[in-house]
Amino acid sequence: MSAHDPDAQDQPSGSAARLTFPDQPRLELDQLLGQLVSRAQEVMGTQGRLRGLLRANQLIVGELNLSLVLQHVVQAARELVGARYAALGVIAPGGGLSEFVHVGMPDDMLGRIGHLPQGKGLLGALIDDPRPIRLRRIADDARSSGFPPEHPPMESFLGVPIEIRGTVFGNLYLAESDKGEFSEEDEELTRAMAATAAVAIDNARLYEFARGRGEWLQASAAITGQLVAADDQEGTALRMIADRSRELARADLVIVVLPLPDGDVLGIEVAVGDGANGLTGQVLSLDGSLSGKVYREGEPLRLNEPQEAGIDPLTSGAFDVGPTMMLPLRGSTRVLGVLGAFRRRGAAGFAAEELEMASGFAAQAAVAIELAEARAEQQRVAMLDDRERIAADLHDHVIQKLFAAGLSLQTVAARVGPGAAQDRISSIIDDLDDTIGQIRTTIFALQQTRQNTTTGGTRARLLDIVTEARETLGFEPALRFSGLLDTVRGDVVDDLVAVLREALSNVGRHARASSAEVIATVANGELTLEVRDDGVGFTESGHSSGLTNLRQRAERHHGTLSIEPGQRAGTVLTWSVPFA
Repeated sequence: MSAHDPDAQDQPSGSAARLTFPDQPRLELDQLLGQLVSRAQEVMGTQGRLRGLLRANQLIVGELNLSLVLQHVVQAARELVGARYAALGVIAPGGGLSEFVHVGMPDDMLGRIGHLPQGKGLLGALIDDPRPIRLRRIADDARSSGFPPEHPPMESFLGVPIEIRGTVFGNLYLAESDKGEFSEEDEELTRAMAATAAVAIDNARLYEFARGRGEWLQASAAITGQLVAADDQEGTALRMIADRSRELARADLVIVVLPLPDGDVLGIEVAVGDGANGLTGQVLSLDGSLSGKVYREGEPLRLNEPQEAGIDPLTSGAFDVGPTMMLPLRGSTRVLGVLGAFRRRGAAGFAAEELEMASGFAAQAAVAIELAEARAEQQRVAMLDDRERIAADLHDHVIQKLFAAGLSLQTVAARVGPGAAQDRISSIIDDLDDTIGQIRTTIFALQQTRQNTTTGGTRARLLDIVTEARETLGFEPALRFSGLLDTVRGDVVDDLVAVLREALSNVGRHARASSAEVIATVANGELTLEVRDDGVGFTESGHSSGLTNLRQRAERHHGTLSIEPGQRAGTVLTWSVPFA
């Protein structure tokens, strides 16, 4: 032993040294290895979920059809966080849900449950306050309103809003986590996927609007071509406008409303779609209808419910009106009418972009209608020119030749002397005079345009009454004029018109005639109206009340009224008054 090794005496002699380790360091190493494995598993799990998020994003952004995008978003969210049920609710413009896309619910169960959620209870809470909601038990939340009968039980819940450029488009709803409850990590992944979904939905909506705009433009071109076609009729074109509008606006019902000529009212000219039966011809007030409001103001209108404007919707028992879009058919100087598109109550409302596109279509349709009206007016003017030419030819050639023939016959009659030959010639001369009178009446009718009876001349007013009598009589009476009728003063003309209307009405009600003739003559300061028919003859009891009125109108001007049998049959009414 060395003096420098004081501990050498404690070492066992003749044996090798043995190494030993305390238990504490070995336990710490096992713990570190376990934590390392656990962290590695968490990393692998997180990596797997991130890969799932990437796959979901790729599935979502690879589609431009909006309905398919929504379906893909719901399916991807369900698979990403391991939920049994998943849904996406699209928020309606006025609140609630306009669309509800779901996966995981069997079809037979849907039939038993009834209508889809409308955005009440817990779903409505997410609409009112668009912040994520994560619950272990739905029933424990005070905002939950329970489930309808036949609805499957749901415990855990996760709701995340989908926000597009500052506006909440809808919400993702997930229920029944396969882990028992949704974790904070599930919420983060769902929020990340909702952000991607927002971009995909926005792109799909922009694509649909761009495609829709192109379809509206194509429809405008088709309408314009149809309206300006030479053989087209206005009714066919209006029907085409309604049909194309219903198709492009995805509306259930479309109407075309035009102003009526007999007052401050509108009439439904065309109605197509659900509940259209019975709407055509319905009269709408300017003051109490959406159509009247848009027609007067000339501005388009978009409503989720017609009652929002304080006006009741149009009456249709087979159709419950919901989202509404009213468009003025604005021409270059005035509003020509109104185009109305309607969806059923509960359907998705019309978007602002749809209103914009439909308004452009309505404006193009109005311009096309104006072009068609201008073409029709041009054709009418050409027809009137032809009538004027024919009337001039009749007056300048036919009547003059008949006059010449009558004068020649008068000369011959004077030379022949009294007798049968002279009587025959005189009868022919009378026939020529009668023919000349009929031709003059025809000339006047050819020269008339569609004027208001209160502003037209005496002949025009009498001609209008004879034309109107066709519906009552079943035939149009013959009408002849003689003398300067338009020189008769206004109060006498008013009575003359009333007498003719009453006389023709009596023929229609009592005479059972097959023909009638009206002769209005002015000669020697006296106005005479004769109404002849070939009916059953006159009976006092059948006409007394009307005839009293006619007689009073004659006596008011110191005139007379007479009723006599016709030469062969029927009745001759003669109303005669002097005038200054």
